Amino acid sequence: MLKTLVLRSSSLSFSHFNNFSTLPRKFPFTFTHFPCPFSTVFPRPVNSCRCKVLAMAERTSTSSSHSLKYTNRLATEHSPYLLQHAHNPVDWFPWGEEAFAEARKRDVPIFLSIGYSTCHWCHVMEVESFENEEVAKLLNDWFVSIKVDREERPDVDKVYMTYVQALYGGGGWPLSVFLSPDLKPLMGGTYFPPEDKYGRPGFKTILRKVKDAWDNKRDMLVKSGAFAIEQLSEALSASAGSNQLPDGLAQNALRLCAEQLSNSYDSRFGGFGSAPKFPRPVEIQLMLYQSKKLEESGKPGEAKESLKMVFFSLQCMARGGMHDHVGGGFHRYSVDECWHVPHFEKMLYDQGQLANVYLDAFFISRDILYSFISRDILDYLRRDMIGSEGGIFSAEDADSAEFEGATRKKEGAFYIWTSKEIDDILGEHASLFKEHYYVKPSGNCDLSSMSDPHKEFKGKNVLIERNDSSALASKLGMSIQEYLDILGECKKKLFDVRAKRPKPHLDDKVIVSWNGLAISSFAKASKILKGEPQGTNFNFPVVGCDPKEYMEVAEKAANFIRRHLYNEQTRRLQHSFRNGPSNAPGFLDDYAFLISGLLDLYEFGGSTDWLVWATELQDMQDELFLDREDGAYFNTPGEDPSVLLRVKEDHDGAEPSGNSVSAINLVRLASMVSSSKSDHYRQNGEHLLAVFESRLKEMAMAVPLMCCAADMLSIPSRKQVVLVGHKPSEEFENMLAAAHASYDPNKTVIHIDPTNTAEMEFWETNNDKVALMARNNFAADKVVALVCQNFSCRPPVSSPKSLQHMLSNKSASSSVV
Repeated sequence: MLKTLVLRSSSLSFSHFNNFSTLPRKFPFTFTHFPCPFSTVFPRPVNSCRCKVLAMAERTSTSSSHSLKYTNRLATEHSPYLLQHAHNPVDWFPWGEEAFAEARKRDVPIFLSIGYSTCHWCHVMEVESFENEEVAKLLNDWFVSIKVDREERPDVDKVYMTYVQALYGGGGWPLSVFLSPDLKPLMGGTYFPPEDKYGRPGFKTILRKVKDAWDNKRDMLVKSGAFAIEQLSEALSASAGSNQLPDGLAQNALRLCAEQLSNSYDSRFGGFGSAPKFPRPVEIQLMLYQSKKLEESGKPGEAKESLKMVFFSLQCMARGGMHDHVGGGFHRYSVDECWHVPHFEKMLYDQGQLANVYLDAFFISRDILYSFISRDILDYLRRDMIGSEGGIFSAEDADSAEFEGATRKKEGAFYIWTSKEIDDILGEHASLFKEHYYVKPSGNCDLSSMSDPHKEFKGKNVLIERNDSSALASKLGMSIQEYLDILGECKKKLFDVRAKRPKPHLDDKVIVSWNGLAISSFAKASKILKGEPQGTNFNFPVVGCDPKEYMEVAEKAANFIRRHLYNEQTRRLQHSFRNGPSNAPGFLDDYAFLISGLLDLYEFGGSTDWLVWATELQDMQDELFLDREDGAYFNTPGEDPSVLLRVKEDHDGAEPSGNSVSAINLVRLASMVSSSKSDHYRQNGEHLLAVFESRLKEMAMAVPLMCCAADMLSIPSRKQVVLVGHKPSEEFENMLAAAHASYDPNKTVIHIDPTNTAEMEFWETNNDKVALMARNNFAADKVVALVCQNFSCRPPVSSPKSLQHMLSNKSASSSVV
């Protein structure tokens, strides 16, 4: 029977890392006592710090010496993570009825192992345990073993990660859980070393204890698992007490979240919180939103303080080693407080969100540093992460071989440099480059005690900018542009050399939700970057393309999803694609993130077709996920009986929650359509937020994007900019860029060509006021712009400068047009 719950993510949240205790840093894991019906302990790794024994930081570069000896059922799967385990001696099953039936037939428990293909500790556990024939024999004799790719089946991962975190206080990947044949969790943990160490049991001991408990204490074990699921459902379930939030709560939540983030601000190194530091873009989004609200309410001093924290944090992240200076894009997180030494994997969901916040920073500041970094990210994706048909890939691994033919892989090997390598490659410019990026013969991972505690990177350098470019250029008697040109040439030379190294594993799955995040950033960049000063120079790895090319990338990615992962008859999405669509259905995040990306595609200049598709997807999202009685959206359709919990998630972590994004989507859609449809969207949004009233009141910092959504929904009417004219044309593109020239998250841009029959039909059906404005204001020789509130509009203008002035002039009067 399916259970439903609201995930209280302030205590259960995670994002490719764990919380950890203060054990000696030589331990690659910590230990957590589990309240099982027998006495044992389960270790969990500290993925978020670099406390690794050196041997643990390496892994084999091929599947193993067993690769030709063993082949299991995973060999027919599409997931890169499952394929990595296809030649283990473990008799792995994929998640599905075949495995469940086998467990019932043999009357044995299930060992469930969940991870993802670029997960470092997943690789470690594979090498130590799953490639070990002795361990494999124990698993094969006593259990049915199932492998799950958490990126392919986030619904399955959510159930058992919620169980482990809620009951045992921590979580991470690999996730290791023992289940009854009816899929109830019995006990679990994360990473297990193979042997007993430090007085703690290893994986083989754990397997023996679970086998003994299953044989001798089965009733207690099964009842404990069933009870845990029931308690999770009861303890975490909630529904709205009313259909909307109390007056003033949205503004209080926004203020509270901003205050909490400000109190955690690191004034020395930027960012919010302490090491390990994660780039949580939703925090930046909230601080920018709050700054705009403070400015509008006549508090410029407070607004400036918020911006100061954001800008300094973004600058520190861009200068740090978490930013790939040679190839572009950002690594997952920094293990130290100064953004220097990263965990080297690169995730698509980070790239899409970070590009957006850097674009917003450029919006506000007009500092080309931020436009450069947004280009840097997007150009990295264009070069390395997009397939021939336009789908955008998921991730790149942290680990790679140090040289061709190496039998071991090491974290960061692809990205780090010795001082001698820099000298040999760059010649006369080596000294300039080394001073700029803090490169030293002894290695540079010495800025923090947390950067490299076990000297894994001794003699190696992770590039970081510690000095001002203008000062260094002046010191060398150069103009700043000459200095930057030399740096760009140097980075290109290093890039060319690096390209010959063994590359990290590329996870070439196309995930709908993550593509939605990237589609949004590419679409926005196509217009926002038109605000860069004319004649701006670009240096490698930034390409410096015409911004309109980014719109082409966004549309190609959206077309890929529509072609390969959307059923035109059922109007349903599939979750991911690799050599064909996965079996997993689209989840809430897939619908919500894609709808958000499609709305940006339309608002930043795309066809009305994207808006049509967004509304169709919203209708299907409501049908599949909406709790019409109690409010908000579940994370799954609830059609798979093997998924024991349906979650209404609220936590805005490494990725925003599907409910937060949905609330903003509903606000945006409500501002585009009219009458009953608009009311329907707003009512669903209000009911959604009411479900999370206590979270907004008590733990606002856990839900920063939801705080923004609540404030957006509390505004009686969003600003609307309506553009009327021929498309495509240079005049139209310039007017559209002007409409997007200023940061205003409470603004909707609508554009319409009255000569386009399909567009007029869409607006006549969904908002006849827009169609009427188009007919009344169309001029064959110009593009007309109207700035409106609830479609009560100021007098029309027909030049980009006039439109920009009107959008920045708060006191201008309105009249119905």
